[in-house]
Amino acid sequence: MQKRTLGVIGVVATLATVAAVRFGGWAVVTVESVPDYLVVGKATTLSFGIRQHAVTPMTDLTPEIVATSGRREVTARARNMGSGRYRADLSVPETGDWRIVINTGFGKSRGQLLPIKALAAEPATVVATTDADRGRILFAAKGCVTCHVHGGVDIKGDWNDFGPELTDKRFAPQYLAQFLNDPSIKPATPGKGQMPMPDLRPADIPLLVAFINSERKTASRE
Repeated sequence: MQKRTLGVIGVVATLATVAAVRFGGWAVVTVESVPDYLVVGKATTLSFGIRQHAVTPMTDLTPEIVATSGRREVTARARNMGSGRYRADLSVPETGDWRIVINTGFGKSRGQLLPIKALAAEPATVVATTDADRGRILFAAKGCVTCHVHGGVDIKGDWNDFGPELTDKRFAPQYLAQFLNDPSIKPATPGKGQMPMPDLRPADIPLLVAFINSERKTASRE
């Protein structure tokens, strides 16, 4: 009888831990501005915010940026700028495609960027990209991947079943722009609540609209 009781207590404790992590211990990382490229040996400043449940700024964390390319890995400790904002200076040692992860130090919450190319020197001209391509980059950088899946972005968030999959979704552009600016215009989804206010700049919104409404591009594994 005692063994059975202890077993039940263990199961309950495990479920309670899972629930705490799933519903209390998660946060969204939003990168303010994503660089078009990195330059070897030159520090690039990355600024980002961290909000619990994508709502409450987290002001007492010690985030770390980890950049990897092949077997190479570099890290950069972020500085606390106040009000849930952080900043880190990242320098990579060689050319190549670098995948950047922001570890928040809060549970398993993290931010992930699509790979960024590192160049040996500043390019003579800036490579032009479409609005949809920029929106694809922002879909990762702004934390959309935390709660949503999109076939055009090869990043899987830890809580991406909170929001609907967007791979094949299309929306009226004006409505989608209004929704990204203020999600409260759409009633809450039963059982999941309402999408929180995204941490976006006005210039980000048309780029995200262009990406979400673009023809599907299935991401390839980097």
